Amino acid sequence: MASGVEQAIAAFAAGNPVMVFDSDFRECETDLLWPADAATPEVMRTLRNDCGGLLFLAIGNEVGELFGLPWLQDIHTHPALVEENPVLGRLITDDLQYDTRSAFTISLNHRGTYTGITDRDRALTTRRFGELAGELLTSGADSETACIALGEEFRTPGHIPVCRESPGGLESRQGHTELAVSIARLSGHSPCTIGAEMLQPDGDGALSVDDAREYANKRGIPMITGDDILKALGIGE
Repeated sequence: MASGVEQAIAAFAAGNPVMVFDSDFRECETDLLWPADAATPEVMRTLRNDCGGLLFLAIGNEVGELFGLPWLQDIHTHPALVEENPVLGRLITDDLQYDTRSAFTISLNHRGTYTGITDRDRALTTRRFGELAGELLTSGADSETACIALGEEFRTPGHIPVCRESPGGLESRQGHTELAVSIARLSGHSPCTIGAEMLQPDGDGALSVDDAREYANKRGIPMITGDDILKALGIGE
């Protein structure tokens, strides 16, 4: 396994951040990522101050299956909902320039939050989701038990958008969601990762790779690429 990936796994296992650049052939974006179960108000503050992109919670497909979380794209194209809400038919997602399918599922707030948007609130939502997912996966809980447990602690809509890994993971889709979840799995955390895309602070695009590496070097954060992760997992060889 490449030393850069080993360093990233070790950092993530310790609850520290890593940075992942997806690909020159995809979105050309770098994400700053933490394990979801390591989320604190300080982590959320760093993500919103230093990144500029959307804060998102990436979850493994097994977590999505456990909780029965649907993809929004499937909800928005459901015939019964489209008939009842014709505007959904007008807003159909059929023109993504970087993929054929969106990873977004529902958004969440923990029931212990107030508005849900503060650093404390978003940290609580993120951390407890990661912890709960890990607890239920470890215990071998069934979907009904997991659904009840989720509903006892969380509500929707909320201020943490959730993105669900594609079935097959990186073998089928090599997006930010799949890359973020892979780091969590490799590090021994539950497959739930909080992150945000890094944007230019004074421009209108993704932070350049050079600037992202400079940020990483100044703060001692391991930075790897999607190709690094694919090679470490032996995918595409």
